Amino acid sequence: MTTQNHTLDFLNGRAILTDGGLETTLVFHEGIDLPAFAAFPLLDTPEGREQLARYYRRYIALAEANGRGLLLETPTWRAHADWGPMLGYSPAELDRVNRYAVRWLRDLMPDSDRPHVVGGNIGPRGDGYVLDAVMSAEQAERYHSTQVASLAAAGADLISAYTIGYSNEAIGIVRAAHGCRMPAVMSFTVETDGRLPSGEALGEAIARVDAATDGGPAYYMINCAHPSHFRHVLEDSSGWHLRIRGLRANASCRSHAELDAATELDAGDPHALALDYEQLRTELPALRVIGGCCGTDHRHVAAISAAFAG
Repeated sequence: MTTQNHTLDFLNGRAILTDGGLETTLVFHEGIDLPAFAAFPLLDTPEGREQLARYYRRYIALAEANGRGLLLETPTWRAHADWGPMLGYSPAELDRVNRYAVRWLRDLMPDSDRPHVVGGNIGPRGDGYVLDAVMSAEQAERYHSTQVASLAAAGADLISAYTIGYSNEAIGIVRAAHGCRMPAVMSFTVETDGRLPSGEALGEAIARVDAATDGGPAYYMINCAHPSHFRHVLEDSSGWHLRIRGLRANASCRSHAELDAATELDAGDPHALALDYEQLRTELPALRVIGGCCGTDHRHVAAISAAFAG
């Protein structure tokens, strides 16, 4: 398989930044209504684009101030076939908005000698925390291939899949990315016991995906979980922890069920979260992409970046 390997050069250098919790920032800090927790419809109005730009510019400025590279994800986590119709988007309109998201975010990036990477972001077919749309690997490849093709055609540097809760969906997404000759990044979420929502152990899921795709993902990540939920499973790693090169943790220690039911944002403590990241450098020595997920914003990522200054 031929991929855009030059886009992965950042893995060999200093840790680069990514953003925080896009949707939670927009909903709780900006007071923006996001039906189906989907940010991509904001791209279709001038006001929405400015709201998104204001969010991303905080991280662009932070990366510049810290002398770090930057990996930003398109706001397309929900922009696929099961969620689009709920928001009034036909297949043709989903293709359009996915392509536009890549071009729009690329234009927002500044010129820099440091790495500036645009990830084509896709999410799980179902809820993400509850396995309500379980597929075989073959079904997952067919389902996700349409969105992957749109993001790839628009020039995304890589395909990033976030909040994936079981290995079969991960395998299908990696195969879909490879079908478009794109590097794939696979980010699993875990429950408070460190296991995926499917019940799979994190190391087992990574091993299954690697075995089924010939080591297909460029790297793995963990997102949408607090470090206290998964630190213990890293201590028993048999080497698979070296495949984890990105982390976007939650600020809150709450479970997914508790977060879903919450009416107020639990933003935790940015400096406490940064300390957790610093302590995880022993368990995750290959970590190169650092950012946040639910409840985090530019303050958390700034603190995390400072913790990695050494």
